[in-house]
Amino acid sequence: MPDVIDVPQIKPKPAKGRAKSDKLDKLPRYAVILHNDDEHSMDEVVAYLMQIFGFSLGKATLHMLEAHYEGRSTVMVTHQERAELYRDKMRSKTLIASIERLD
Repeated sequence: MPDVIDVPQIKPKPAKGRAKSDKLDKLPRYAVILHNDDEHSMDEVVAYLMQIFGFSLGKATLHMLEAHYEGRSTVMVTHQERAELYRDKMRSKTLIASIERLD
């Protein structure tokens, strides 16, 4: 009869930082909104979105076009503190930006 090897069962430990993530998941969500304006060229808006959010050229262009044609584009959904930070970064480039609570 062949030897049998008992392999102990190992339970995975929860990932570090998950408790913090769980708390963030329970926070109210806010949309960061880019509004259309007549002050900036389309190229400027795309460049700012790439710089501020790290968007690809394609994604930044889609948000710029949505804001241009629809009047606004939701560029991010996150918790309030982070939404305020990104709104302020957009405003520092003189883009028209706001945040709205979603839930």
